[in-house]
Amino acid sequence: MAKKSHETLTLIEEITRLDGSRYMEISNMVQNGRAELARLRNMIQEVRILQLNIPHSPSVQAYEDYINENYVMPGENFDHFEEWEKPAKIQELVDTILKENHIG
Repeated sequence: MAKKSHETLTLIEEITRLDGSRYMEISNMVQNGRAELARLRNMIQEVRILQLNIPHSPSVQAYEDYINENYVMPGENFDHFEEWEKPAKIQELVDTILKENHIG
């Protein structure tokens, strides 16, 4: 199993899945780099940064805690792109973050 890391989330990106559907993700530059690699490896269609340096609000902190507790950031040799699951309570956090940053 990969080593757990503590990621600080600092940006909002839009990811286009292979089926053409899109979703917003709260991420950071390292994870955005992984998404770019996934795009080059045809695991996703596109990734676009929508906003950099988002404020570290209580909602961002809560989402960051959820991600760090439940996910491990992949190394460069990953063989699939893992979309972070968002139970209803977590999706509410993401929606709040998007509103706080005037996106959506």
